Amino acid sequence: MNPAPPILALASDYDATLAFEGKIAPHTRDALARFKASNRKLLLVTGRELDDLLAIAPDVELFDCTVAENGAVLYWPSGRNIESLAPPPPKQFLETLRQRGVQPLSMGRSIVATTQPHTGTVQETITEMGLALGVILNRDSVMVLPAGVNKATGLARALKELGVPAAQVVAVGDAENDEDFLKLCGFSVAVANAIPRIKQLADMTTEQEHGPGVVEIIEKILAGWSPHVCTTTSDTRNHLR
Repeated sequence: MNPAPPILALASDYDATLAFEGKIAPHTRDALARFKASNRKLLLVTGRELDDLLAIAPDVELFDCTVAENGAVLYWPSGRNIESLAPPPPKQFLETLRQRGVQPLSMGRSIVATTQPHTGTVQETITEMGLALGVILNRDSVMVLPAGVNKATGLARALKELGVPAAQVVAVGDAENDEDFLKLCGFSVAVANAIPRIKQLADMTTEQEHGPGVVEIIEKILAGWSPHVCTTTSDTRNHLR
C-alpha cells in the first residue's frame, strides 16, 4: 500500500460547524491557530454574505481564504482582496420576489437568500423568467446563485490558487449546501449535529457538535493521524481514510 499523502489543509463550514449561534468559541479558535501554525492551510467555506460575515466574525482573518456566498466570492485576508466568481442577480428578479411577498430577502455580491417557506415561489419565479439560476438549501435557508456555482466550485478555485490538491484536504460540514464541497475533498467529516444526509455521505462523524467536533479532527491531525487513500464503491473519487 502506498504511503498516505499528508493532510495539507482543513476546509470548514461556519454556521453550526465551526460556530455556534454565529460565534467561534475561544477553544475552537485556539485549535485553528495551532493547525495553521503546523504549516497547513485553513479555509472557511460558508453560505453567508461576505459583508455579514466580516461584521460578526473577526476570526475570518485567521483563515488563508474564505469561500463566501456559497462559492460565489473569495476573500483573501492577507491582502483583504475580494474575488467575485459569479455575476450579481438580475434586478428584475429581486423586484419580482419582493412583489410576491418573499420576506426576508437579502442580497450579497451574487447570492440571494430567503427562508424555506418561500422555496416554491423562488423556483416558480426563476422558471417564469427563464433565468439560469439554481436554488440551494441550507436547513431553513434558501439560497439562489447562478447555475453551477456552489461551495465546491468556489473551494476548488481557492485550492488551485493555494496550490493544494483537493485530495489532501479534510472538509467539515453539517447541512445540505455542504454536500458538494465534502465530496470534492479527500476526507469528509460531519459534525455530530449534522443532518442525517451529511452524516451518511461523510467518511467520519465527530462525537461532539459544532466547534468541539472540528477540534476533534484538528487534534487527530496534529497528533499524526493520516487516513489512507482508497476508492469507494459508490463514488469514484479518492477518500483519505
